[in-house]
Amino acid sequence: MIQSRRALPPLNALRAFEASGRRLNFRAAAEELGVTQGAIAQQVRALEDQLGLMLFQRLPRGLALTAQGAAYLSDVTRAFDMLGEATGRLLARPETVTISVTPTVAAKLLIPRLAELYSALPDVDLRTVATETLSDFDRDQVDIAVRLTSQAFPAALEARLLFRQELVAVASPHLVKGLTLPLSGEELCKLPLLHDSHDRWGVFLRIREKLPGAAFNHTTLALDAALAGQGVVLACRAFVAADLEAGRLVQVTDATATIGADYFLVRKRSSSPRKAVDAVWDWCATRLSLA
Repeated sequence: MIQSRRALPPLNALRAFEASGRRLNFRAAAEELGVTQGAIAQQVRALEDQLGLMLFQRLPRGLALTAQGAAYLSDVTRAFDMLGEATGRLLARPETVTISVTPTVAAKLLIPRLAELYSALPDVDLRTVATETLSDFDRDQVDIAVRLTSQAFPAALEARLLFRQELVAVASPHLVKGLTLPLSGEELCKLPLLHDSHDRWGVFLRIREKLPGAAFNHTTLALDAALAGQGVVLACRAFVAADLEAGRLVQVTDATATIGADYFLVRKRSSSPRKAVDAVWDWCATRLSLA
């Protein structure tokens, strides 16, 4: 037969003892716990029998703790307090909100602001899914998404414009050291050009031929290469705004190009939206938006 790891009295008996010890009255303890006075007295007597100790002195007008009862009450009360605190922490766990974003949005806009988000929304636990794949709100259990599209959204979805996709050519200041900015298109083509999976240099420079240069399957990789001084990259202004402001990147030409697809904050419409989702939605609409 397997022995219990802990030799504990019944929980109801401990509750009866702890309430009686605080109140020093079986009737008051019974009212607190919602049972009869006789049930409290019986539970305490059973606890004393199990322990082989007298915990209370029964007086005409109430109870008095014995020395052993007082010491035991202190420990039992502390144990109940710990259980209450543990339960409170469990119930106070931050509510999880899942947001689906592209890797570039995650790396350049969301992750740098996570500390700010958690400071503003301490009761939210944000789960970020960084993917180029279009997430399904139901199948993937996504609450909010940032989507790049030029198409109208169906009525079942709520969408808010975050920013237009304005492309700018940027590079490390070390790469263009000694050059006079802004560069002309001809001068720009003499520099190493970095290509991401969208490869919009032809549209930006209004030429048809394929331009040479290192290619990357993610915009974030091309941006990292530009920060390392490896070449000039085309990027959405929103993704390089912080680097431009900090001087880690410089805009090398005044030319820009606005591509048709825009970045939207999207979620399913709901008649009873979760407060945590509303809070993250409002925060993203404010802090990630350039519209």
